[in-house]
Amino acid sequence: MSVSSRIAAAPISWGVCEVPNWGFQLAPETVLNQMRELGVLATEFGPEGFLPVDPAARATVLAEHGMHAVGGFVPVIFHKADHDPLPGILAELAAHVSAGASTIVYAAASGDDGYDERPVLTDDEWQTLFSNLERARQAAVDAGIVPTLHPHVGTIIETGDDVRLVLERSSIGLCLDTGHLLIGGTDPQILVDGYADRITHTHLKDVRESLANRVRAGEITYYDAVTQGMYCPLGTGDANIGNIVRTLEAAGYSGWYTMEQDTVLNDESEAAGALADVRSSMEFLLNLGV
Repeated sequence: MSVSSRIAAAPISWGVCEVPNWGFQLAPETVLNQMRELGVLATEFGPEGFLPVDPAARATVLAEHGMHAVGGFVPVIFHKADHDPLPGILAELAAHVSAGASTIVYAAASGDDGYDERPVLTDDEWQTLFSNLERARQAAVDAGIVPTLHPHVGTIIETGDDVRLVLERSSIGLCLDTGHLLIGGTDPQILVDGYADRITHTHLKDVRESLANRVRAGEITYYDAVTQGMYCPLGTGDANIGNIVRTLEAAGYSGWYTMEQDTVLNDESEAAGALADVRSSMEFLLNLGV
């Protein structure tokens, strides 16, 4: 299948986010209508509560807008020995199946709100994390859902060293998030060149590296960098998106390309700007010729 048939959107590109006090939150109808206006036929679920919690109702809302469910971003606490993540994971997987989604995007949550800080794990906590991650991977496979782990700023799996640990100690597929990887110190192009077979889902973000470097150095928070325009339309930043997509396609990648550029809206009037950025990103992908 061509790239054009595998382009999806994500509500975060319209400022819809699970982090408290992130910004103005648009209504689902507005976001879904604008996705459809762009000709996007698939979306990730967005944060809990954005779409109906009931899986059947969620599927109905998407169908009413002519949208297909890709799956969802699911933060999970994997590293705490006194917390069993599996019941929550199984509930999420059941909802994915009922809504017709194909992919679950796990993130190794820190347990704190937001993405500005994260704990340092002990060896025992790392062992617990990888044990639970394998349980999560197998549960998804058993449910017929593609499991993937999202290296993400402010989560336990963030830095280049963290990503290497996952590659070495787990068999789960990776969500290639070009923005979060770059901010965490992993060159996404190098990861694609060496480990394309481990990539099962893709979040495409283009990044202004000057701001990403400041986040990595601890000079500004992730949230502040987003408000200052760290993410920009695909093809206008420093993440080399076109070459990454071409490399993935040449390697036989067949998963989704979700346009996911975190933004913060101050009010509803700024939705037009978000829509324009996503439109520009979609045009960029369609014009790659792959």
